[in-house]
Amino acid sequence: MVILSVQVKVDLFYKKGTFQDMKTFLIIVPDGGMLFEAAGIADILMHANRLHLEEFSAARYRIDIATTQPHQVIHGQSGLNLLADFRLVDLDYTEPRDTIMVTGKGMNEQENSAVVDWLRLAAPHARRVVSICGGALLLAQAGLLDGRRATTHWRRLEEMQSHYPLVKVEGGPLYIQDGHIWTSAGVSSGFDLTLALVEEDYGFTLARDVAQDLVMYLRRPGGQMQFSRFQLLDVDGSGPIGDVQRWIQQNLTADLSVEALADRAAMSPRNFTRVFTRETGTTPARYVAEARLAAARDRLEQTMDTLERVAVATGFGSSINLRRIFEKQLKLTPGEYRQRFHSRKMA
Repeated sequence: MVILSVQVKVDLFYKKGTFQDMKTFLIIVPDGGMLFEAAGIADILMHANRLHLEEFSAARYRIDIATTQPHQVIHGQSGLNLLADFRLVDLDYTEPRDTIMVTGKGMNEQENSAVVDWLRLAAPHARRVVSICGGALLLAQAGLLDGRRATTHWRRLEEMQSHYPLVKVEGGPLYIQDGHIWTSAGVSSGFDLTLALVEEDYGFTLARDVAQDLVMYLRRPGGQMQFSRFQLLDVDGSGPIGDVQRWIQQNLTADLSVEALADRAAMSPRNFTRVFTRETGTTPARYVAEARLAAARDRLEQTMDTLERVAVATGFGSSINLRRIFEKQLKLTPGEYRQRFHSRKMA
């Protein structure tokens, strides 16, 4: 007698054609988050249905929205509400589904735990499990990302890596597929991922047509890191480390080596590095690099200075060094960054 695993049974269920013409999408939406993630993803899938109906008689996706709340109203942080189709607690986790998608983390641990517990039981019965933004942390908590490549919002990358060391966290891509698990970066990158799902399910032409109708990129240029910013918080504290931080931001073209900064703080380089890292959460070298990068981004966004002038004014020395840092950190050139993020007054 042959005993099939749950995942093999699910795969055979789909290959036999039970869902050949209709893929079920269960979207789990946390309370208090951004509703446009779930609403936008549903619109992309429904537009795929509408375009497909022009050529065929059957829709391709059936979309259900689930909430963790005891009622069916999902409250958005904008003040708008979304009416869910189901309460998560009422859904049968053994029901075969094509795709289970989690669009973020909840407002409290009780809500998150409810999603994690349900995911552990339901994931083996789904062909595909997907997360958007902070939802990746719930997949990680459920053990679904162990040993897999994954991403999340750039603000949560370090949190996910430190809390879930078995996950191979990557910050660059807008989305990652690792087997039947898909994870996206922050917020609107869920739209990029959803277009990729449509393309995987029904081919390039349908995904391209959906993207062009909705005035979206099918392949958005660049990755997530072009949006990320190191948090150079306003320095309110007194003491030698606070003084050094302020001095760094005001003197980006100076000698900002560890030795020079330690001398300003009247400490040995070793002790300065230890104290600076403890008080700021990062090393002096990284703080300097991020301060210079932030200043260069500001100038590219708000001035028409040449790349050479930007580089010199922010301590990079030359446009070659500036380009090297941008390509390494943000995965695009300074010119591309200016084109995408410049102030409206420069248009």
